[in-house]
This record gives sequence, C-alpha cells and structure tokens, in this order.
Amino acid sequence: MANNNTTTADDGSSSSVQQVNDRIIIVQLMNAIFIYIICLLIFTFFKKGTFLSNTRYVFFAHTLLADCLYLIMTNNLLLLTYFSVTVPAAVCVVFCVLLSELTFVTPLTLTAMSLERYVAICMPLRHGALSTVRRAIHCILLIHSISAIQPIIIVSIFFASVPLGFYTQYKLCSAEMFIAHKWQRHLRSAIGQFYFLVMSITIVFTYARIISVAKEASDNKKSLSKGRKTVILHAIQLFLCLIQLWCPFMEAAILPINLKLYINVRFFDYIVFILAPRCLCPLVYGLRDEKFFLAIKYYVFFGVNKNISPILVYFNEQLCYICLCV
Repeated sequence: MANNNTTTADDGSSSSVQQVNDRIIIVQLMNAIFIYIICLLIFTFFKKGTFLSNTRYVFFAHTLLADCLYLIMTNNLLLLTYFSVTVPAAVCVVFCVLLSELTFVTPLTLTAMSLERYVAICMPLRHGALSTVRRAIHCILLIHSISAIQPIIIVSIFFASVPLGFYTQYKLCSAEMFIAHKWQRHLRSAIGQFYFLVMSITIVFTYARIISVAKEASDNKKSLSKGRKTVILHAIQLFLCLIQLWCPFMEAAILPINLKLYINVRFFDYIVFILAPRCLCPLVYGLRDEKFFLAIKYYVFFGVNKNISPILVYFNEQLCYICLCV
C-alpha cells in the first residue's frame, strides 16, 4: 500500500515537472518568434528614411525597441527563476528597476500614439505644427521619466530599509524582494492604479472621438471597416497592457491561498498580458499599415533574400501572406 502511495506521488511529481518543462519550451518558442518579428520591423524602420521623419513611426519604433528589450529581460528573469540561479542583490536592483520602467513605457507610448492620431484626425490643420519628430523625442523622454517614478520611489524606500551588506548577498531575483514593508505594496498599487485610470480615460476619449470623426468624414466603407478593425485591435492591445498593471496584485492575493493555482495564474498572465500585447503591436502598427507593409515586403523579397537562408526567406514570405489576410 505504501509503495502504491509512493508511486502515485512520484508520478504526480514527474507530471508537474514535465508540465513546467513544457511551459518553459512554449515560452521560449513564442519569445523567439515575437523577437524575430520585432527585429524585422526595427530593421525596416531604420532602412527606410521616410519613416525616420514621421512622428507616428518614431513612436512605433520606440514601442518595438521597448518591447524587444522587455521580452528579453522578462525571459531572462524567467530562466533565472526556473533554474534557481542567484545573482548579487545590487545587480537585481538595476535589473528590476529597468524592468519596472519598461512595464509602463509601452502603455504610455501607446497612449501618446492615440493622442497623435487624435490630433491628426480631429485637428488636421494643427497636426503639422504639433506633430514633429523633435516633439516626439521630447515626448519619449517624458514617457521614460514618468515610467521611472514608481520604481524610483519603491527602490528609494528599499535603500533606506536594508543595510549596505544586503547588496553583496546573492539572491533569487524578484520584484517582491524590494517590498520591505507591507505598506509599500499599497503604495505601488496606488501608483499603478493612478496610471491605469489616466491612460484609460485618455484612450477612451481619443478613440471615441476618432471613430466619430472618421465615420462622419469617410464615404469609403472598406476604408472605414479597416480603420475600425485597427482601432479595435489597438483597444485590445491597450486593454491587455493596462490589465498587466493589475497582475501583481491579483497574484499576491492568490499566493497565500494555493501555490499551484498561483503558478498557473502567473503563467496565464505572462502569456496573455505580457506576450500577447507585444505580438499585437507589430500587427496593428506595422503589418496592417500599408506603407510599412510594402517596405517589409520589399526587404523580405528583394532587399535581404541574398543574405539569409532559404528557410528564413520562406518564413518571411508566409508571415507576410498571413498578415495580409488579417
């Protein structure tokens, strides 16, 4: 009887390990595909000079760069946690501060892009004066400054709460490591909810106005339908990015209840609220944009085919056909 119980326990343990291994492999494959697509779009942006002088594409390229860096960093953190690799606490501080900042960079940049589209469609006469590359660069610097507010506050409190010897210790890197007091979670929650509220109001207002004006001005049903689909995809992406700000609070509430449920929820949140929005960004702003799509087709079929393997050429072609259908 005891042997049967032991065998059952071992089977359950190996099944759990296999499930975790499968999830890690799935995440690695998805990350590799998304990062490859993002790098292809970044390459296209820098190769085509006209994109460098367009505010919309400058914001788009900034989002791609931030997403690429974010995916690489989150994946590295996932692998460090999975293999239980410890790092010096000082290195973890820098890593988590950058990661926390990038968490806010993408939704804030998307909010700025929605405002740029609002000016272009609802205020066309002032768009040329307001929407310049110089202003876009200033806006990007402002986005990074705003994104850094929460991690700087949390880390400053952390610095005042732990001794200097702590930074030389080797720790398993995690954002929860910086929560020295319970009220810090409430402070982090308050800042995240404030960002969520401001961005949500801005996005709802701008896109409601954009859809209203576009509906009145457009007689082309096909063009209007495509524009509506783009707005819906954009709204879904922004919604997923904003929900990501709530994930740590939901996960913290589940952790004391059930560890297995907590692990499953974290995996679900990572796929749906971290990977999915980064996948939608290239689709909404790059592959569905006619100018950008034509540039990608040129470099895929003519510009880089001589320098890459036939397998990558085939993959690029299939990617273009799939996105054209979407």
